[in-house]
Amino acid sequence: MLHLSLLSQTVAVTVLLFSFVLFFFRPDYRMASQPTKEQPQSIYDFTVKDAKGNDVDLSTYKGKVLLIVNVASKCGMTNSNYIELNQLYEKYKDQGLEILAFPCNQFGEEEPGSNEQITEYVCTRFKSEFPIFDKIEVNGENAAPVYKFLKLGKWGIFGDDIQWNFAKFLVDKDGQIVDRYYPTTSPLSLERDIKELLGVKEC
Repeated sequence: MLHLSLLSQTVAVTVLLFSFVLFFFRPDYRMASQPTKEQPQSIYDFTVKDAKGNDVDLSTYKGKVLLIVNVASKCGMTNSNYIELNQLYEKYKDQGLEILAFPCNQFGEEEPGSNEQITEYVCTRFKSEFPIFDKIEVNGENAAPVYKFLKLGKWGIFGDDIQWNFAKFLVDKDGQIVDRYYPTTSPLSLERDIKELLGVKEC
């Protein structure tokens, strides 16, 4: 009886070890645990829609410093942000700055218009020259993939949701997110950081 008991235990341990080996060393497990080429490595791995519904491959901005902002037309911060964004763009666009504006209606429903209405408003009222993209969501399950990527940055709480309109992300010339700024942060207060990434020396 003792012999049979020991044999049963030996068989049980052998089966357990075999199952362990199969689980942790099967090919699909190893593949799942390793980075794949399909995982986005930079902002350049994304394609977005412009205000007219055309695809825009963000790799076209390689070598540029990007300031990415979720905008709204009826927010209390609309005027100050657009005015200062225009000032930054006018001053540094020829030195490699691009501002990418993504309308979003998730915060107080302050961007209710269509893409055409939003673009017309921004171009007429503020004379903005930087591109306005397709209206998107920036939080939740339906958040645009590019914003899911932006929120994985190395600041504060990982994956922290966008708090309100006019949150800002600064992206370097290699397509990596360098910093994130609260909606209440003035665009002009980012000038020093932008100049550093552009390689513009202080006078």
